Amino acid sequence: MAELRSFIFIDQLQPQTLSYVSTWMRGSLPRSGMAAQIIEIAPGLDIEALTDIAVKHADVRAGILVVERQFGYLEFHSRDTSSVRASAAAVLDALGASASDATKPTILGSKVITNIDHQHAFLINRNKLGSMVIAGETLYTLEMQPASYAIIAANEAEKAANIKVIDYRMIGANGRVYLSGSEAEIPNARHAAETVLASLGAEVV
Repeated sequence: MAELRSFIFIDQLQPQTLSYVSTWMRGSLPRSGMAAQIIEIAPGLDIEALTDIAVKHADVRAGILVVERQFGYLEFHSRDTSSVRASAAAVLDALGASASDATKPTILGSKVITNIDHQHAFLINRNKLGSMVIAGETLYTLEMQPASYAIIAANEAEKAANIKVIDYRMIGANGRVYLSGSEAEIPNARHAAETVLASLGAEVV
């Protein structure tokens, strides 16, 4: 039986969050405001059968299908929220699970760095796919497990604050989020990101 590591519903994908994920997404690209479902399971290969169920059950488009070393990931989306919900429910039925069975997120690290140095900004910008962090800005970094929770943390932060999505990693052992902005806006983004994880049962270690 597959382990349900995450079962994440996003009501409205935000522009920066979806633009970032679209830089490496191999499937159908979402649009701003679409609803999306993200599922992470173990073992990874079982995600193939679940993808078959999701895309056949309702009118949704699959954007991400990744079989990683240990885990499998699926993202699908639609302008019709009910279609996303229906396909997600079909996946749960196939797993014999409920959304509450998903692994609860654990926050591993959360830091705010004010007035970031130009050398630090340069190094971060060499290794990202999103916007550029600029010297003097405030940087917020967040790390969690399972990794897929990074996308909802970034999405909710973008809803709540005028910030830039620098990077987020939602595949692998740990998820990571990098956001930058003014010293006034970053606390709002941090609060939104960590509040949504707490609503999903996050523990801070």
